[in-house]
Amino acid sequence: MEISRRWITAGAGLGVGLAAALAWRGARRAHRDELATVAHVDLERYAGRWFEIARYPTPFQKRCAKNTTAEYALRGDGRLRVENRCTDARGRSIVARASARVVDRTSNAKLAVRFAPLVPEGDYWIVELDREYRYALVGEPKRRFVWMLARTPHLDDATYRELCERLAAHGYDPARLVRTPQD
Repeated sequence: MEISRRWITAGAGLGVGLAAALAWRGARRAHRDELATVAHVDLERYAGRWFEIARYPTPFQKRCAKNTTAEYALRGDGRLRVENRCTDARGRSIVARASARVVDRTSNAKLAVRFAPLVPEGDYWIVELDREYRYALVGEPKRRFVWMLARTPHLDDATYRELCERLAAHGYDPARLVRTPQD
């Protein structure tokens, strides 16, 4: 009888411990999944040409070999016109056009981008933005994609390293970044 009580007590303790561990893991996962964005984006200042400095590899950019840019322009209906360009390995220009709508009007930092009418929207969240709008980090909540953008074709090494550290703080793995050649 004494052995049975010990097993029951041990089993109950193990169950409580397991439940606590699972709750902590779930809380940690929930915290990790929260992707913070910048407090506010002035869309007029954000508009214009951005050069892709680095990105996570993406299936929809697999043909892009170099010179990747994104250009944003405000439209009269409150959306943004998006035009992404790159050069493939043969030197041909590839252009993709889209429309972006602001999802969070308080910050303007969360947008949804659609490249074709029947294609689902993609999240475009601005997670870091230089005060002077010289560079930005753009991601999405599941952290499958991330882009490092700048107003110039190149960033100095110190700024690149700093942005990699900021990506890591947002839960991204900077080791996965592929730098984009710019002529």
